[in-house]
Amino acid sequence: MKLIIKNMVCPRCVSSVEKALRELQLKAKAVRLGEVELVKDPGKKKLQQFADALERDGFELLDDQKKQVIEKIKNLLIEKVQEGHVEEHFSVSKFIGRRLLKDYPSLSRLFSEVEGITIEQFFILQKIEKIKEWLMYNEQSLSQMAFDMGYSSSQHLSSQFKKFTGMTPSQFKQLGASHRRSLDAVHR
Repeated sequence: MKLIIKNMVCPRCVSSVEKALRELQLKAKAVRLGEVELVKDPGKKKLQQFADALERDGFELLDDQKKQVIEKIKNLLIEKVQEGHVEEHFSVSKFIGRRLLKDYPSLSRLFSEVEGITIEQFFILQKIEKIKEWLMYNEQSLSQMAFDMGYSSSQHLSSQFKKFTGMTPSQFKQLGASHRRSLDAVHR
């Protein structure tokens, strides 16, 4: 039995969900970003207890098919960005289409209707949050960041960063961590 979980966006989230499973003595085949595959159907009561435990930790068990698809798209893109390397000619549409084995235009329409932004905008916002992280920790040069996130140049990265944040990367660096957002809050 596969369950889709909203706001499960990092390794610590996986650990938190695994803890809830252990506490409820639910056996999982696999626990991945955004989903849990249970060995067997736990029954309504146990499933509700699991949903309640998840909610206490800031997660949401999704039962709506549309929400599940959107959460899968988000998790795939978050995972791609968190790998720390996006190819320069990376195609969001090909990546999502191949991974979900579904028609990209219909996925794109659904995502935009529900989220109020396009899949591509969501992907850019994720990349910008990763760049903010790198800027905070001074891990690499702007040109290396541009290369790692698939930008054609540091100028392209800087202009997109300014468009979405209202400041340049160096201005952001001076202001510090107060302008960072958690990955599950990155939208619009």
